[in-house]
Amino acid sequence: MFRFLMVLTVSSTVGLKAWLTLFNNFSVEVAHLDGSHIGMIQSVREIPGFLALLAVFIMLVIKEHRLSALSILCLGLGLAVTGWFPSYLGLIFTTLIMSFGFHYYETTNQSLTLQYFDATQSPWVFGKMRSLAAASSVVMGILIYCLAALLNYAQIYLIIGGGIVAASIWGLLHDPTHRDIIPQHKKMIFRKKYWLFYFLTFMGGARRQIFMAFAVFLLVKRCHFSLQDITILFVINDLINYFLSPIIGKCILRFGERKVLSLEYSSIFFIFLAYALVQSKLVLSILFILDHVFFNFSIAIQTFFQKVADPRDIAPSMAMGFTINHIAAVFLPAIGGLLWMVDYRIPFVAGAAMSVVSLVAVQQIPATVTRREG
Repeated sequence: MFRFLMVLTVSSTVGLKAWLTLFNNFSVEVAHLDGSHIGMIQSVREIPGFLALLAVFIMLVIKEHRLSALSILCLGLGLAVTGWFPSYLGLIFTTLIMSFGFHYYETTNQSLTLQYFDATQSPWVFGKMRSLAAASSVVMGILIYCLAALLNYAQIYLIIGGGIVAASIWGLLHDPTHRDIIPQHKKMIFRKKYWLFYFLTFMGGARRQIFMAFAVFLLVKRCHFSLQDITILFVINDLINYFLSPIIGKCILRFGERKVLSLEYSSIFFIFLAYALVQSKLVLSILFILDHVFFNFSIAIQTFFQKVADPRDIAPSMAMGFTINHIAAVFLPAIGGLLWMVDYRIPFVAGAAMSVVSLVAVQQIPATVTRREG
């Protein structure tokens, strides 16, 4: 299972990183879109995440590991054809295809990790997966940087998407499951006792989408970062996260979820305020990297849930969590795009405020959480 998830996680991350790296420059230079268009496309990108709960019903007819591989196939196909549709409506179409694949894989990825690795292993596994994904993203960033000098956007999208499709076919040919795993509920799960997990997931999704939608766009639109500049920034960021991600997993095991998440939210508050106030390209680049580092702390939300949840609730709860995570994500980027047209600083100030709310909520996590036996 570790090898299976490793291959597909690397593919998923490479696909998303390629989309993020290319999207803003492709949108501005080829499709000629403005801030309101960007915000709407980013909102559309989150609709599949909002519909992640439907994965519970899909798993009634398709095994969870098989759905994982099919999701990566969808991601690869969506990315491969993006360059052929350089328009507002075209990008909405290809973004939806890519996003369904990414979000449904991430739902099953988290679920399978929590099912197959116990509370003493899962933080390490999550950290290791993010580290491997970061290493692959470095290679991908270097590849995009080199290809940008030789090929056009459509050709780059096709090459990367084709590689992801090949990985998905490998996944479809493998079965990493075993029978002594705890059976999962095949229905929607929404329990009052999981309220803190739901709330932190919701706030994390809302805050994160502001960054996803507008941080890179800020660098491209206001600071005039080129595709090569953005690619270099992603490579540096991924190199740092390659070394830090396993350490974050160990920190969760040593210090607990409350302390780790408190550090994340308090740091993000200052990072968002700095986005709104700073003009320096160098400082903004550093903020961009720091945000990615602290985002990796969010795996503590899943490991906290693992410790308090009925093991049979994991698969449907991960799907429910993804839906909750994307409730605000569906409309916030679109609203943020309109507010950007008024003043680009407004979305970042809102993100800082959300971080404060999350910081207060995370104090409700008990200092010592013991795993419930199912």
